[in-house]
Amino acid sequence: MSYIRKGNGARAENIEEVLVNDTVDCARDCVNGCVLGDNCPHREDADRASKFIAETSLDKMLEIAEAARMKKLTEPPKWIIPDDF
Repeated sequence: MSYIRKGNGARAENIEEVLVNDTVDCARDCVNGCVLGDNCPHREDADRASKFIAETSLDKMLEIAEAARMKKLTEPPKWIIPDDF
């Protein structure tokens, strides 16, 4: 029998128990695939990401990543000064 891990770390035997008792932590619970299926609130985002990957060439993705990297390198440093300094 497979178990679903709930947000608090406990095991749940079925998805209904997770939905009633806790929220799903996608990063931990959905490692082997979405446990909520069609009820997933992130389904639209996953579909958009899949579409982007399918329709965008690797060269274009590398170009986008390089542009983002260069933008970050040319930004001025962001200083965070604590209030109690």
